[in-house]
Amino acid sequence: MRAFTFAAPASVEAAVGGDATTAFLAGGTTLVDLMKLEVLTPSRVLDINALPLRGIETGRDGLRLGALERMSDIAAHPAVAERYPVIAQALLASASQQIRNMASIGGNLMQRTRCGYYRDVTVPCNRREPGSGCPAAEGTNRPHAVLGTSDACVATHPSDVAVALVALDATVRLRDAAGTRTVRLADFYRQPGTTPHVENVLRPGELVTDVLVPALPWARRSVYLKIRDRQSYEFALCSAAVALDVRGGRVAGARVAAGGVGTVPWRLPAVEAALRGRPARQETYEAAARQAVRGARPLTHNAFKTTLLRRTIVRALLSLEAGA
Repeated sequence: MRAFTFAAPASVEAAVGGDATTAFLAGGTTLVDLMKLEVLTPSRVLDINALPLRGIETGRDGLRLGALERMSDIAAHPAVAERYPVIAQALLASASQQIRNMASIGGNLMQRTRCGYYRDVTVPCNRREPGSGCPAAEGTNRPHAVLGTSDACVATHPSDVAVALVALDATVRLRDAAGTRTVRLADFYRQPGTTPHVENVLRPGELVTDVLVPALPWARRSVYLKIRDRQSYEFALCSAAVALDVRGGRVAGARVAAGGVGTVPWRLPAVEAALRGRPARQETYEAAARQAVRGARPLTHNAFKTTLLRRTIVRALLSLEAGA
């Protein structure tokens, strides 16, 4: 780990406005690991845990989560579990209980890819060193993305709860020295294109302060399904966040997003459109799920993900039907 200066600002105003060499420390479960590996080498670290960025609030306008709320506290909150089960389930499927007790919701959304090449400073990586190459494209790429990839990067986004939040049209509130702005979470993340080192739309010194989930009454009928190599402390090979509005035996509305298969949390509007107005039954779900893999670019070792994605979506939809 390289030398850095450390401070604990007492206010949001004092925390924001730094440059690209400043890093924010919340739970630290990603930042500290990457600093130890010297993947990230900030010259200044700001401990933001004392800032007033907490709160879990539900009302007619939806759900507000302070960026420093811990993952375990959000998952255990009765209103979240009842009104937005897909969020609670995604959180509980993440990491370990010990990490969930430490990690913040804002930090979870900001975590970096688990690509082994990114985390190994002895090999090239366009995300870590722009222009150096992407060895994953022809190398060990079983856990990598099949959607949203480019010649420059094929790494998946690691967050579970980001998938659930993208499905529910969540937004994030951002703060810097110039003021506050709100960005849809689906627009917050950037696909790699030719600039994989630019992972989101955050400006230097800008801080995530809140996560806002709009009211969606039928989000009560939602689920997060995660498929992985082992049942605990493992990242998704594929996941699906689904919310379904069924009336009179037909799908009136649907929200579907996928994880473990995209370079960003991957919303699936074509699947949603294929579900709307159709009978709520397995044949409909299977036909709609075929839309999920449009534009997929499988790699040498992960072509199985196209089939796995379709099956994961169908299984998630059927689980909602069974629990109706």
